[in-house]
Amino acid sequence: MEKITFDVLEAYLLEHYHPRLEQEGQESTEQSLFMKLVEEIGEVAEVLNQKTGRKFSDKLDLQGELAKELADMIHYIVAIAAINDIKLNDTIIEKDRVAAVKYQHKRNLIDFMKETK
Repeated sequence: MEKITFDVLEAYLLEHYHPRLEQEGQESTEQSLFMKLVEEIGEVAEVLNQKTGRKFSDKLDLQGELAKELADMIHYIVAIAAINDIKLNDTIIEKDRVAAVKYQHKRNLIDFMKETK
């Protein structure tokens, strides 16, 4: 299966949502994407409740359902970042660097990536 990067996904989603931005405006598009994200968070909660037995489920593949709902969440998160010109790759690395120092982690994300190549 192909691998994607945040940069590619951001560019793809920006292209996808660009006509909507022109038509509805950024604020309206952001609100719509955020509301979809909230819906997806609820769907993830539903699947997790089913996986733990807190809620009944007649679905056979809860793991697959969870994967799909998490993918939907990532879609909307990256779309919101893309239309706001936020580079998630850089932001995640910097945020992790600061957290690694603050919480005295053994290594940060950059070191982890170097060690796992």
